[in-house]
Amino acid sequence: MTAGLLRRLAGVTTTAELLAALVVVVSYPVMLLTALLPVTGGFVVAAAASYLGDHYLHRSGSYLLVRMGKARVGLTVRFLVRQLLLVLLLARTGWTEETVAQVAVVGLLAFYALQIPHTALVTVLRRKRRLPFATRNIDLSTMPVPDGAPRWLTHRAVEKVLHAEVPLFAGLLAMVITEDTGYGYAGIVAAPALVLLYLLALLPYLRAAKLPPDPEAALEWFDGWLREHRPETALYFSGSKESVYQVDMWLETMERLDTRPLVILRERAILNRLATTTVPVVCVPSAVHLMNMDLSMLRVGLYPANVGKNLHLLRVPTMKHVFIGHGDSDKIASINPYAKAYDEVWTAGRAGRDRYALADVGVRDEDIVEVGRPQLASILPASARPEGRIPTVLYAPTWEGWTDDPGNTSLMLAGENIIRRLLTAERPVRVIYKPHPFTGTRNPAAGAAHQRIVALIEEAAVARAADPRWAAEAERTAAERAAARARL
Repeated sequence: MTAGLLRRLAGVTTTAELLAALVVVVSYPVMLLTALLPVTGGFVVAAAASYLGDHYLHRSGSYLLVRMGKARVGLTVRFLVRQLLLVLLLARTGWTEETVAQVAVVGLLAFYALQIPHTALVTVLRRKRRLPFATRNIDLSTMPVPDGAPRWLTHRAVEKVLHAEVPLFAGLLAMVITEDTGYGYAGIVAAPALVLLYLLALLPYLRAAKLPPDPEAALEWFDGWLREHRPETALYFSGSKESVYQVDMWLETMERLDTRPLVILRERAILNRLATTTVPVVCVPSAVHLMNMDLSMLRVGLYPANVGKNLHLLRVPTMKHVFIGHGDSDKIASINPYAKAYDEVWTAGRAGRDRYALADVGVRDEDIVEVGRPQLASILPASARPEGRIPTVLYAPTWEGWTDDPGNTSLMLAGENIIRRLLTAERPVRVIYKPHPFTGTRNPAAGAAHQRIVALIEEAAVARAADPRWAAEAERTAAERAAARARL
């Protein structure tokens, strides 16, 4: 319980991350204390712990690093504080009057001065190598894109260049321990030299021969690809990285189309998280670039979400624009007046049509088409329950929504009672609970209800494991479940 609370407060997800975070936090006061006393051995241990803890947090991509940055204790600040503590140790061990200590300060200043051109160079390289679009399942081999700098030079570049201080740090510590200034001078020279070598390794990749085509040429190439492949149906999506499920649910449907499909995304974060698909995918972040693309061959645009960036494709007059949504519910979002912007609104069934009619938001009845739910195509209605089978009940409540309109979700008012009644029903049923991915993101009460439901199900699962009826059912259906997993 305590560890879980600490993880949430720190923004970490695992116990290992929590331990690494504690090591980093504790190491700095320990370095301060051991520098003041002074206890050089203790300082060495604390400094090493701070390096290792920081490195682990970066390797694991811990969100704690984001929080530390917002709290003004980002990576550069942590390195600088550690170096200042080293200078304090030099002062407390009687080295301040020595020339080597003064040279060390100059070396540190030079080290940080060289960070400026390094950061600028890495930033310029990234900007110049970024195409105006990103793709998946589209062959770019005919586009002249030369290889860029190796990943080890550009990935986590700031972290790597800051670690070039290690020789300086280690050299000065070795000097304090051995009283041999040679170690100190060697470290002072090595740190800036490593940064210079880093810069020299990056410079060749600024040459024109190492850079991809400019945006205009790249977009011209992609227009050629569009004219050659002539996609007819586009799935268009824009949203936050958390909303990627809204486009994921339509990928399999796009793969089954008889027409040539294309997925158009607007955010690179969505592309990075998009589920596996065989459909060609293009991500075009810039509205100007998208609006200047030749999309005249598209016949239908499908929109899973009502967002402002839809306007950038809605302006194409030669195609039919269709809102398909990402799930029907009784939330206000399912009767959004924005739907008037589309040529047609496709709903899962009659209930969707009736919602718009009752809401009277201006969506004409003749523009609504009942198309069913492609994601449910593989589910067949049963004529009768197979003898001896325990039925399965799916409870999949939607989330609380962006507003406090009544009836947005059953989760808070009835969710626990529904699950409890199902779990304790005289006639046993198997319960599957599938909450909306956004559950609890706006209203903490919804998140709390979700957690209580999960606790009920987990408790019931433990109890049922010892129930002979469920043990027999599990044994009888083991082969079927194994076959289902194999199909997945």
